[in-house]
Amino acid sequence: MSRSSGQPDDTLAAEARGQLSPRAARTLWWTSAGLVLTVLGTSVSVAGADHVGRLPVAAALVVVQAAALRWQARAPVTVLAVNASAGLAVWVLLPAVTLTGALLAAQITLCVLSATRPRRVSVLALAAMCLPAPLAVGAGGATGLAVWLLTVVLAWTAGQWRRAQRERTRAEMRRAVVEERARIAREVHDVVAHTLSVMVIQAGAADDVFAERPEQARQALRVIETGARSALGELRLLLRAFRPDEDGYADEDGYADGEYADDGRASDGHADDGSADGTATATATETRNGTGTGTGKQCGPGPWLARLEELVQTVRATGMTVSLHREGATAGLPATVDQAAYRIVQESLTNTLRHAVGADEVSVRVTAERDCVRVTVIDNGRAAPGLAPGYAAGAGRGLVGMKERVRLVGGSLRTGPRPGGGYEVSARLPVDRAS
Repeated sequence: MSRSSGQPDDTLAAEARGQLSPRAARTLWWTSAGLVLTVLGTSVSVAGADHVGRLPVAAALVVVQAAALRWQARAPVTVLAVNASAGLAVWVLLPAVTLTGALLAAQITLCVLSATRPRRVSVLALAAMCLPAPLAVGAGGATGLAVWLLTVVLAWTAGQWRRAQRERTRAEMRRAVVEERARIAREVHDVVAHTLSVMVIQAGAADDVFAERPEQARQALRVIETGARSALGELRLLLRAFRPDEDGYADEDGYADGEYADDGRASDGHADDGSADGTATATATETRNGTGTGTGKQCGPGPWLARLEELVQTVRATGMTVSLHREGATAGLPATVDQAAYRIVQESLTNTLRHAVGADEVSVRVTAERDCVRVTVIDNGRAAPGLAPGYAAGAGRGLVGMKERVRLVGGSLRTGPRPGGGYEVSARLPVDRAS
């Protein structure tokens, strides 16, 4: 799970699309504008001491360049043209300012353009930035030319490095989404296969007792009807999970390795298909004896809220203090909602163990309301030294897993650091859309 500050979903999505989130764009502007005002502003002040008449105009051009950087993430080509023109004007007014210093804002914009725009566009921008090379020769000779070309190429290369890094992140995120959707598909397959097996055996049971015990036959038919509705709902959710990407990106890491083997078996050794048959036979036997529950959900090993206490106990065994609070009944939840809630708690606890420095307390709250299930996990940890405030270490598939499951049932997810310290994961999973 990504523990980036603010809204990590939006930030990761924007990064993967080659854009900057509003927060990142503001930070970039403040940093680059401060650098230009400090470095170039100081140079202009010093060089303008002997040209008092030109100093106000040069200072105004510096301010224009700093202000133009506000839009460099949105329109880098235009901002590059503006800053290059203004920088050359500053150099013409005050030749004592080096060409490299006068065009500092343009070099920063070139770096941003190289990172966020197609390579052909950035190469053309690089070529355009090399055009003032004769001016650099005239001002500083071979040394001036070498310094100018080196700074321009370094600015472009830095942008390309950031672009390559983002491409790798995008590929990892896309792969994570594919893996998570396959994981969800296996879980939905388990539920649907189990439900259909129950329906087949319940139909046989109804036929066996139709004449002698019609009431039990009617009960079996009601189980079949309930199971059919449940299976249809799960299949609709499966189709929703595999529709084309809405965001055009994918995201992160965190589920336990080996939980599902490549051959389709769960880590506990139960085959996907076999687990349904055993439970279905037991359910059919209960129906014949008149003790059937009429539900189609598995109660055996699997990611269910009924097994939440077991999950919490495994975390407590590590020395972590975990408080678990439940409100409302979760027994009749749609299987996909049940699984999604369990997985969100599982990933949140895993992330706390892996990335939250100093965390020794976690609060888990699951509230089943009439139309939704709310899951909240709060820890008291902090980011590891050298990491972003959002515990960005291990950013990868965990957030993608939670986001995909929440999207599947039409819910909402909010993650981020708490004002007083610690980290919170909060999800709302509607029941009506999943049923």
